[in-house]
Amino acid sequence: MLIARSAALFVLAALCEIGGAWLVWQGVREHRGWLWIGAGVLALGAYGFVATLQPQGDFGRILAAYGGVFVAGSIAWGMVADGYRPDRWDVTGALICLAGMAVIMYTPRGH
Repeated sequence: MLIARSAALFVLAALCEIGGAWLVWQGVREHRGWLWIGAGVLALGAYGFVATLQPQGDFGRILAAYGGVFVAGSIAWGMVADGYRPDRWDVTGALICLAGMAVIMYTPRGH
């Protein structure tokens, strides 16, 4: 159950961070305005809080593991939001990052 909660928090964190960055991108690069930018800043701030909810207590470990989620999530976000089509190397790289995240977060430790 702890792994399921942790994984759900990683997904929520990804939605906040990637979504926030995308909103800022849309506001600035696509000239959608300050409302989009403001919503993005709020979502990015929410990401910071969501990360603190992880049951594991080590900041460095959580942020390092989240990097793998961010890579895979960014590719998925691009597919859904922007019509991006990853090639096999994008998918392979994302899977490697997720495997690294699982090793960092979920392998048994002797302490």
